[in-house]
Amino acid sequence: MQPGGQQPDMQEIMKQAQEMQQQLMNAQQELAEAEVTGTAGGGMVTATVTGAGELQSMNIDPKVVDPTDTETLSDMVVAAVRDANRAAQQMQADKMGPLTNALGGQGGTDMGGLGLPGM
Repeated sequence: MQPGGQQPDMQEIMKQAQEMQQQLMNAQQELAEAEVTGTAGGGMVTATVTGAGELQSMNIDPKVVDPTDTETLSDMVVAAVRDANRAAQQMQADKMGPLTNALGGQGGTDMGGLGLPGM
């Protein structure tokens, strides 16, 4: 119950839920379209991923290609991808965090933010 003993307006609750769903869909679309870049080796290796974490491209400066030391190159590729994924995760947190917090916090399972009775 809301203060004063009034039941929440179900139409308003449904409207809020639909708006929240649309905001989540918009944020997911923005993340899928956004790109972030991670680097390693002082920028000699770059990886570009979407905000959703999908690897889009990899750029390797020919100066770091040594056929006798592929392990270092492999390490730089992994580091660049990790850096890009870290940036994508930060972007996800920035975009989705306010929306999931509006749903009540962790994972959006607590719907208390909608003012439903008993929540």
